[in-house]
Amino acid sequence: MKKYKPTNAGIRGTVVVSYKKLLTTKKSVKSMTSGFKRAKGRNNTGRITSRFRGGGHKRKWREIDFLYNKLDIQGKIETVEYDPNRTAFISCVCYQDGERRYVVTPKDVSQGDTIITSENAPIKPGNRTKLSNIPGGTSVYHVEIQKGGGAKIARGAGISAEILGHDGKYTQLKMPSSELKKVQSSGFASIGQISNDGHKLRNLGKAGRSRWLGRRPKVRGSAMNAVDHPFGGGEGKASRGRKRQVTKWGKPSGKGQKTRKSKKYSNKTIIRRRKVGKKK
Repeated sequence: MKKYKPTNAGIRGTVVVSYKKLLTTKKSVKSMTSGFKRAKGRNNTGRITSRFRGGGHKRKWREIDFLYNKLDIQGKIETVEYDPNRTAFISCVCYQDGERRYVVTPKDVSQGDTIITSENAPIKPGNRTKLSNIPGGTSVYHVEIQKGGGAKIARGAGISAEILGHDGKYTQLKMPSSELKKVQSSGFASIGQISNDGHKLRNLGKAGRSRWLGRRPKVRGSAMNAVDHPFGGGEGKASRGRKRQVTKWGKPSGKGQKTRKSKKYSNKTIIRRRKVGKKK
């Protein structure tokens, strides 16, 4: 992590990732990049569906391989690069057949190392194999929920899930959220942890850096007028006036309340719900 000297108010307290020590190049591979239009919180009719999003620096889209369908072909990591569209670093991998693809970089894997996707792959960071072949207690990322479905679980910076054990055709996982979940053992998963684990330690330091990332200012509901939000209005600092905390549209939000849909299709795969509320 990089800390700046407080020479002015804009960088006082700023803590960012030291990219110069971690990345190997600033240029992306042109054949695997393209331009794209960011939604900025709008739907197909232009209406705001996610508040407080918009603006931000112009970005290029990098095509990331989440399917990992290059089986039994060894690949060599050529670069470690920054991707503005995700929190983790990415790497250009050159496979033995000459094809190049972008993959999310795992922790403890650097330029020049080799990775492989195979049912008989050795258990080392970056390799990918079936969940049934991975021993309990191993950290994994980019876990498939169904065989051939691609990476769905554990995709953010510094994230990993832990294999607790195998039970029949299912594998029990401890998710990053502390939830216990079962997935099909025939699916593939990558060994190790995702790179850039210092991402959660960042302190942006100033409002301008949030605007570069496309984040607009958030306004508290209690600071609004009554016509604009359920918590708005009143003289001075008024309380919420609700027994439970809800969103602008009356849905439960935060404070340890359950927000998951009671009839969600994946409820049957959850062994134990995640811990919610204040940490004791």
